[in-house]
Amino acid sequence: MDGKAWGIWGEGVAFGLENGMAVIPYALIKHYRKLNLTGSEAMLLIHLLSFRQVEGIEFPSMEELSAVTGRSLPAIAGELQKLVKEGFIRIDEDNDELRDIHFERFNFSGLYAKLGAYLAEAAQGSQRGAAQGAAGGDRRYGSAPGAAPASVGPGAESAKESRSLFSIFEKEFGRPLSPMECETISGWVDQDRYPEELILLALKESVFAGKLHFRYIDRILLEWARNRVKNAEDVKNYTQRFRNGGR
Repeated sequence: MDGKAWGIWGEGVAFGLENGMAVIPYALIKHYRKLNLTGSEAMLLIHLLSFRQVEGIEFPSMEELSAVTGRSLPAIAGELQKLVKEGFIRIDEDNDELRDIHFERFNFSGLYAKLGAYLAEAAQGSQRGAAQGAAGGDRRYGSAPGAAPASVGPGAESAKESRSLFSIFEKEFGRPLSPMECETISGWVDQDRYPEELILLALKESVFAGKLHFRYIDRILLEWARNRVKNAEDVKNYTQRFRNGGR
C-alpha cells in the first residue's frame, strides 16, 4: 500500500478503536496485586468485562476465553473457580420468558465492592498516617510491618474447606469443575452449612447410584437435611431405615 492507503487504513483502525472501547476500572489495573490477584487473573477479569461491554456476551464460553487469552482450558477453569470462590465474580441465572431461554451471566458487583473497600481502606490509612506524622510520629502507614492482612478473617477456614472439596470432586468427575459447579459447592459450605463429611458422603452415594451429577447430589443433601442427617452415623441409620421401608 502507498502512503495514502496506509493513512486510510490507520483512520479505519482509529475508528474501530474509538467505537470498540471497554471501560476498565483503573483501580483494578493499578491495585490487582493488593487484592491477591495474579496478572493472568486480572487479565481474565478484563476480558470478561470487555466481552460484556464490546461484544454483548455476558457469559463467554471457556473456548472463547481460551482464544483471547492463549491459555489452556484447565488454567482458565481454575482461575474462574478462584474468582467465584473469593467473591470477585458471581454467576447469575435468568430466564427470557418471551423466547423461553434460560441463560447465565457474570456479575461483577463483588469485584467493584472489593476495589471500593480497598480504596477506602487505603485512603483511611493515608489519612491516619498523615495525622500521626503531624503529631510527630514516624509511621506513615496504617499498619505495622508484618501485620496480618485485613482480608484474613473467619471465612478463611471455609475457603480452605471448599478448595479441598473442589479437588476431590474434580478427581471423581475426571475433569475441571465449571464455575457454576464451584459456586454450588461453595453454597453447600457457606450458605447451607453442610459439613464436608456429609458432602463427600452424598458424592459417594451418587457414584454408587450411577448418577454423578450435581442436581442429584443436591437432592441427597436436601433430603438428609430434612431428616436431620448430620454425620456418617446418621447417614448409616437413615439408609438402613429407608431400606427397611421406614423413615
